[in-house]
Amino acid sequence: ETPVSDETLREIYALMKWGPTSANCSPARIVFIRTAEGKERLRPALSSGNLQKTLTAPVTAIVAWDSEFYERLPLLFPHGDARSWFTSSPQLAEETAFRNSSMQAAYLIVACRALGLDTGPMSGFDRQYVDDAFFAGSTLKSN
Repeated sequence: ETPVSDETLREIYALMKWGPTSANCSPARIVFIRTAEGKERLRPALSSGNLQKTLTAPVTAIVAWDSEFYERLPLLFPHGDARSWFTSSPQLAEETAFRNSSMQAAYLIVACRALGLDTGPMSGFDRQYVDDAFFAGSTLKSN
């Protein structure tokens, strides 16, 4: 119930952002929601069992994956042409993005716990609704 500051959110991100991923792909993108308006926007996507705790939590994180994460690979993995692995195989790109963003979600949880915050990971939500409400017109998809 204690508010989570911008500084704390930056600390969380700093702790988790360099956790290992395949070829340093780092496909996760995180949206932190703290406002009542943001949570109301999320409400229709939540299962009834997750509704109350999500709406009353000081912050809710949506972990998404970037379907074009490979565009950053020349910087994140300069050792070879890793970008071409994924541009030539959309299925491999999607599998890699989903799998590695799931690992990054775990790193996020560990970072939160390291800073003394409670977490309540959930998968009881409508991914398509979240994608439409928060990521329409982008390359992001909720994990």
